[in-house]
Parts: sequence; C-alpha cells; structure tokens
Amino acid sequence: MTEALADAARKAGKKGPPPVHLWNPEFSGDLDMRIARDGTWFYLGTPIGRHELVKLFSSIIRKDGDDYFLVTPVEKVGITVDDAPFVAVDFEASGKGRNQVLTFTTNVGDETVAGPDAPIRIERDPETGEPSPYVLVRVNLEALIDRKSFYRLIDLGAHEEHEGDQWFGLWSSGVFFPIIPSKELKV
Repeated sequence: MTEALADAARKAGKKGPPPVHLWNPEFSGDLDMRIARDGTWFYLGTPIGRHELVKLFSSIIRKDGDDYFLVTPVEKVGITVDDAPFVAVDFEASGKGRNQVLTFTTNVGDETVAGPDAPIRIERDPETGEPSPYVLVRVNLEALIDRKSFYRLIDLGAHEEHEGDQWFGLWSSGVFFPIIPSKELKV
C-alpha cells in the first residue's frame, strides 16, 4: 500500500506541490503510519530511514478536522500524528523590530515565512507552563518549532502592547506574535 501511495505522490508532484486540498477520494482505511513529536516517521512501528520517501509522503499529508491523512487522487488513508506533522528545525531572521521577517525551514525541507498567513502560536502546558511553539507551514498543517530554534527566537523577542496588556513576543512580516505576558517573565 505504501508503494502505491509513493507512486501516486511522485506522479502528482511532478509540477510543484500536489494539490491535496482538491482531492476527495473515498476513505480507504487507516495505515499503520505515525509521525512522532520529533518528526520521525514510522511505518509498522519501524522508522522510515529513507529521507526522500518521508519527503514524498509529507507532500501528500492533509488535516481534516483533528485527523491526518495521506491523500492521492484515488486514495485517502488515515495516519497518526503525535503532535504536529512537521518540525521547524531552523530559521533565518532578516530586518529588526517591526520590520523583522522570520523564515522557517522544516525537517522535510519546506520553507515558510511567519506572518499573517503563517502565524506563530504558543501552546502552554496547563500543569508545567512549558511552551510548545508552532508555525503554520501549509493549510491546516503546523510545524513544532524545535527547542534550539525557539531559544534563538527568544533572543529576538520584544515587549509590546497586545490586547490591553504588555506581552513578550516576536515580530515577523509586520505581525506581532505574543508568547507570554510580560508580567509572567522571571527576570
């Protein structure tokens, strides 16, 4: 089954990213495929070692509601995603302050510029307060920003007025993305 998916993805992606948002095949069932929080892809419990195959599968992933699927023009199979389907493993910053632009690179080679169409969001663990930062990569698909990149991002942060309070956050493409209320920061 995975070979058929790979073949369909290869054919569909010959002229740029496959238009998975336009495809609506019948649901074919679930596949024993999982994407771990660290971005590792597993098939039948074994890590997929071929990066090119992971890149190929990542090009046909789609999220409908809370569920993730690999989609081709003729097949739609469910997969498990532990957190986010991608991991932002690096970024580049250009400009400063409100003119700053943050460009992220994922573990599968996608690039996304944070801004109005690709927001950065922070989810905090309710028990520990630990932040989990994300950036939108494709329609409905986010990348978890890895720890080293998040620490580097913090160095670029600023305190700004947001919804009537002072927040520490990040600027990119003219948009301020709040991370944490300034009063919660321990200096």
